[in-house]
Amino acid sequence: FRRDCLADVDTKPAYQNLRQRVDNFVSNHLATHTWSPHLNKNQLRNNIRQQVLKSGMLESGIDRIISQVVDPKINHTFRPQVEKAVHEFLATLNHKEEAGPSTAPSEEKTD
Repeated sequence: FRRDCLADVDTKPAYQNLRQRVDNFVSNHLATHTWSPHLNKNQLRNNIRQQVLKSGMLESGIDRIISQVVDPKINHTFRPQVEKAVHEFLATLNHKEEAGPSTAPSEEKTD
């Protein structure tokens, strides 16, 4: 499923839009800082990460990416694969039950 979705995610407008928005956000944030050899890059990176998360652009952008990438594949690609896997699993369970008696204890309750 992951491979199917990631194969074309970077071609979708929602991904390109989100990437552009994050790039612009980071560029604007970095423009307010003066570089020096003593700059704490980890602290700056964490600060940018927190600001991006607070902005909410990731949540809305990811929702749009999901609607463009995952939603169209649910009925055509994923559902048939899941149904096939479930049918195969249930068939193996039925085959095991027919092959021999169950060794599990009975779950009957007496009141």
